[in-house]
Amino acid sequence: MLVLFCLLSRGQGWGQNFQDFIEASMLVELICLSSLLALCGFRRLTEREHVAAWMQRIVCGTVPAIIGFVAVLTLNRLEWFAYSFPNLDLVQMTLFCFLIGLCLQHYFEMRTKAFSPALGEARLQALQARIRPHFLFNSLNAVLSLIRTEPRRAETALEDLADLFRALMRDTRNLTTLREEISLCQQYLAIEKIRLGDRLRVEWEIQNLNEVELNSTKMPALLLQPLLENAIHYGVEPASKPNPVQVIIQKRLDKIEIKVINTYHPHAQLSKGNHMALENIRQRLTLLYDIEAQLQTTQFDDQFVVQLIFPENT
Repeated sequence: MLVLFCLLSRGQGWGQNFQDFIEASMLVELICLSSLLALCGFRRLTEREHVAAWMQRIVCGTVPAIIGFVAVLTLNRLEWFAYSFPNLDLVQMTLFCFLIGLCLQHYFEMRTKAFSPALGEARLQALQARIRPHFLFNSLNAVLSLIRTEPRRAETALEDLADLFRALMRDTRNLTTLREEISLCQQYLAIEKIRLGDRLRVEWEIQNLNEVELNSTKMPALLLQPLLENAIHYGVEPASKPNPVQVIIQKRLDKIEIKVINTYHPHAQLSKGNHMALENIRQRLTLLYDIEAQLQTTQFDDQFVVQLIFPENT
């Protein structure tokens, strides 16, 4: 269609333009099909992680340009093409192919971004699903240890566990409130206390937030609970005596800031695979808030601090 419009712009009449279009289509189709075939061959190379986006764009423009250059240079030497393309400029044709390749690459890149919400949602569901299995095993083992000795306490723990799993199975597109997330974490801590006893102590500090704001502030479910789980795994489990975990929640301008502070044990021998990776939460924040949210970790002396920041109004 682009070639047809270019020919029509010359104003030589419909009959002549249509005849020129039929003849030009032979060359255009040859370049297009050859370029597609070559780009398919380069696909695995350009999709590697170390290949930058600008390099992919250059490849998508350079491949048609080279093929166009070779095609025009070769076909112009043949007598039956010399008549069909008497005014074909080699440099202009090469530049034209390069620009068309860039334009098409940009179109498909924008098209991919347009469909990215569906891909992001699927990825978010996968990230959320990772926190379920190990938590189930730990919680059930804790409840099993109470069934014979403390049946009442085991019943309460199972009720808390049921509430937690309702949150775990909730659709990730549905937001919860800050108050509901805190309540969920307190139920989680009640289950963990069965396993850790008096060693588990959590100190809550809420600043610049009243009850109304706690109930109205929206946030994705299960952002705070994995941070507490991480703090317990690294700060409480290796210790032989109580090491309090501090949770500081405050409002700064239009952002909610949550800090989870635990004791750091550099020489502790910890099992792998039973804690929620901070990278998982960081990826979820990126999918949900883009650059408006962040997760930072700092360590000083024997303290490990995880800072979570996200917009108040979502």
